Amino acid sequence: MQDLEPLSTTSPKGALEALLLVSSDPVSASALAQALGIAPGEAASLLAELKVEYEEANRGFQLREVAGGWRLFTHPAYHDQVEAFVLSWDTQKLSQAALETLAVIAYHQPVTRETVKGIRGVNSDGVISSLVDKGLVREMGRDPQRGQAILYGTTSAFLEKFGLRSTKDLPDLEQFAPDEQARQFIRERLSGRSIQSTLEETDEDLEEERDLMGEDYGDPDDDLVIVGNATDNYDD
Repeated sequence: MQDLEPLSTTSPKGALEALLLVSSDPVSASALAQALGIAPGEAASLLAELKVEYEEANRGFQLREVAGGWRLFTHPAYHDQVEAFVLSWDTQKLSQAALETLAVIAYHQPVTRETVKGIRGVNSDGVISSLVDKGLVREMGRDPQRGQAILYGTTSAFLEKFGLRSTKDLPDLEQFAPDEQARQFIRERLSGRSIQSTLEETDEDLEEERDLMGEDYGDPDDDLVIVGNATDNYDD
């Protein structure tokens, strides 16, 4: 990128606004500073000032720090108008299943497909693949405790789309619970205790099935074939 001369006759704030308007992704203060030929500290201060100015002026947009950078967002007060306008472009929204699956991954990451299935109660493989294609979910590694099953987590694009600086900014789900029983259920789900119980029950069911089939056929090799078929549905 061509080096730019330090700003002299033009406004640094105006230049920052111009760069933010053409940026499709969050931009760090250091990157903006380099583009404008100013010190990173000065850029950070100017960004903070712009953020306050927009808030005090009650503008239709806000400047937020998300996913390691700065980006302009529409004001939440105009959500309904913006949503109606964007939907008029025939833009497809996330389905209810996609939102549920994304929430499970966001609050319980890193998480396997089997754990997501245990929480939602339905197979979510297709939905997870779709979220990966959309750039909202990514593979984070393998779980050696679950046969090297793929672990999934959210991406920086997820933070950007939902206006979060990090996953620590996710709202506390317990505040939305209607009663203590619901709050306890949420705590168990997020801690993984009930999920582990579900997985253990699944393992016990498979073990019982192996024993029954072994008694019916009396052939250990048949048992091995059944186990292989039963576990084919698990994560790779």
